[in-house]
Amino acid sequence: MEYVYEMPAEMLKEAGKAGNVERFEYDTFTYEEDNQPLHKGAWVYLPYEYDSEKKYDILYLLHGGGVNEDWWFKTFPDTVTILDNMIADGICDPCIIVTPTYYRMPEIDQNAEYVTEHFYLELRNDLIPAVERHYSTYALGDVSAENLIATRDHRAIAGLSLGSMTTYRAGLYNNYDLFAWYGPFSGCSGPKGDHEVEVKRICETLADGEKKGLPLKFMFCCNGDADIAYAEQKDIMEKVLPQCPQIKPGTNYDFYLIPGGVHDMKAWQLDLYHALQIFFK
Repeated sequence: MEYVYEMPAEMLKEAGKAGNVERFEYDTFTYEEDNQPLHKGAWVYLPYEYDSEKKYDILYLLHGGGVNEDWWFKTFPDTVTILDNMIADGICDPCIIVTPTYYRMPEIDQNAEYVTEHFYLELRNDLIPAVERHYSTYALGDVSAENLIATRDHRAIAGLSLGSMTTYRAGLYNNYDLFAWYGPFSGCSGPKGDHEVEVKRICETLADGEKKGLPLKFMFCCNGDADIAYAEQKDIMEKVLPQCPQIKPGTNYDFYLIPGGVHDMKAWQLDLYHALQIFFK
């Protein structure tokens, strides 16, 4: 695949074969000491002519800090247009994309570092089972832990900014057995994070996964060289590479760098455009 740094104009034209974005609601919990029940919602992109008799790969796609599940598809509906055109033109295969929120209740979600990690419980116990019981993924409705692990090659997680931190923490570190494909867009540790801790966690997660017969399919890191989150993600991943034989640049890893790219949706849509040409291949 040849990288581009401007979204191709044809991706932004109204597609003749349009997919559908629908609301999906599910029950979960705060996973705090009192463990209060919550009712939450996500948006789900279904490709053109979605067929419940077919099996689809699935991507869980996360927003950034201070917004919610509306970000990718409702705040920026041209994301849907890009997906429709990519699928119609055969740039990527039809897939299901879910945009949830990691936020629970404002009074307990002030600590960004905590929220990005804590979401793993909801993701594993409630969101994935609810979604994949309802939609036609490779899990085929069997959402037992054993089957979700067995179908991890058909499941990806990606996110931007705080969602990128969540991709590392809730996805990679805590649910590595459920996801084989990762797309952290713009960030890893956050401005207050400890780079050495992140390096250690990445290396240990991938080494442990290899021992368990759970290889990394691809980690597609993305950033812009003028992005506020570039320096920390670059430093962390550069330290990981010589210490982690499970990551093989060009085979299961790349760092897509946008010249002049900043912390904005233009960059993140480009990240998604490229990620979907890598995931599930």
